[in-house]
Amino acid sequence: MRIHRDTRYLTDADKGATAAIGNFDGVHLGHQAILRIAAQAAAAPLGVVTFEPHPREYFAPDAPPFRLMNPEAKAHRLESLGVQHLYELPFNARLAALTPEEFARDIIAEQLGLAHVTVGADFCFGRGRKGTTEMLQDFGGRYGFGVTIAKLIGDGPAISSTRIREALSEGRPEDAAKMLGHLHRIEGAVIRGDQRGRDLGYPTANMSIDGLHPPKFGVYAVRVRVQSGDHQGDYDGVASIGVRPMFGENRPNCESHIFDFKGDLYGTHLSVALVAYLRPEAKFDSIDALITQMDADSARAREILSGD
Repeated sequence: MRIHRDTRYLTDADKGATAAIGNFDGVHLGHQAILRIAAQAAAAPLGVVTFEPHPREYFAPDAPPFRLMNPEAKAHRLESLGVQHLYELPFNARLAALTPEEFARDIIAEQLGLAHVTVGADFCFGRGRKGTTEMLQDFGGRYGFGVTIAKLIGDGPAISSTRIREALSEGRPEDAAKMLGHLHRIEGAVIRGDQRGRDLGYPTANMSIDGLHPPKFGVYAVRVRVQSGDHQGDYDGVASIGVRPMFGENRPNCESHIFDFKGDLYGTHLSVALVAYLRPEAKFDSIDALITQMDADSARAREILSGD
């Protein structure tokens, strides 16, 4: 998959795609339905037009983190679904100021040169989110690109990133996975921590969750994919997400212990998939009590993952 971050310099080979437009946070089942419709809409390479930073981050920079995926995780998921071109439009004052017609003419038709676009039925665009799907269809006829409007899907309330965030906040990763169509994953580089886990007999790979909607703090059974380095592959493990109350107040992160693993993961990139919530974070009376609980957590995680 080709990722285009400066779309001013696209080649002819990068244009002419049939593309789905949206934020695609989580790449959930609703998004996947839109991608399938986009792929069928025109005989052209499949693309996605999205925005970085997320418009909500731009307009409310001090709001609590809400994203289900960082750009890296989103790109990996979209590539796995057959997307060939990812157009990451920089969401800035210039883009936010475009009228709906300017966005359709200047971005979709001229800059990206898209042959066809597919959007969800609730899609809004342009300054003040005043552009509607009906307007998009009119602009498509005017500026030479096709438009398909995909109906919302779901049994009962529509599948949405909001409902997925709620499930994760309540420690229900299984319910989140049903709406996502895949396990919820935290992706990123392994960073150096305090190395307490190594001293406890449970070495961990630490990852930042800055900018992401935090799942319910606690311990999870996880599947870990090492995406780079000498140890690439899939592993089972147990992860703690939170502030580590046993050791004072700390910045929230994700610490994953990979079962039966030996090797150095610093600087590599991991994808940690949440399979099941085991228990909340806790502060124990002693290190021995903590280790006893970690033994129990690992045994339970192994049992869950063996039958998953």
